[in-house]
Amino acid sequence: MTFDMSSAKQDILEYCLRSMEYGLNFNTQGNISLRVPDQKNRFLITPTDLEYDKMTVDDIVLVDEDANVIEGRHEPSSEVTVHLAVYRRRPDVTAIVHTEPIFANVWGVIGEPITGTLVNMVIYTKGDVPIMPFALSNNTAFGDAMCDVMGDLNAVVWANHGLLTVGDNLRDAFKTSVAVESAAQVLLHARSITTSPALLEFEKLGITTSL
Repeated sequence: MTFDMSSAKQDILEYCLRSMEYGLNFNTQGNISLRVPDQKNRFLITPTDLEYDKMTVDDIVLVDEDANVIEGRHEPSSEVTVHLAVYRRRPDVTAIVHTEPIFANVWGVIGEPITGTLVNMVIYTKGDVPIMPFALSNNTAFGDAMCDVMGDLNAVVWANHGLLTVGDNLRDAFKTSVAVESAAQVLLHARSITTSPALLEFEKLGITTSL
């Protein structure tokens, strides 16, 4: 099937707006990108410093593997090199969603992983969500260090900053963001009642698809 660039841009914009609707992003925070499958080393990404509710499909930027703008009237997200590091290190990844949700950020500030509270989160992420120690996130070094922390998981929290999730399509990457934030909220409430909540382990579930 031929890749439809216009449709892909529309999908990115749709999930940007959903991220606001679901309370995952505020102001101009976060960014979303997509690997272009039929063009080697080409990636679509949201522009820098533009509110999602003011964004149109024409604002989505096409870049190459060195973050050079191939098409677009804006500069790409300031964290474009982080996305490119993920695509370079994880050939299985087609889409990336970076959000700044409140409850995931609580665990980032505490410095504790988001453990297996809810089954769908565990399935989507493939395990506990680790914490990337705080560092400025607008450079390739951060992206590579973050990939080391994330490994082959599908999510990682940036301490004092936000959440990054990946998937083999944009829908799955976004679903993972929602699932992580939901689990982070449940875990916070559970830990206010007990220090030893019942937790799940991906390796012991014996299932890889959502329920």
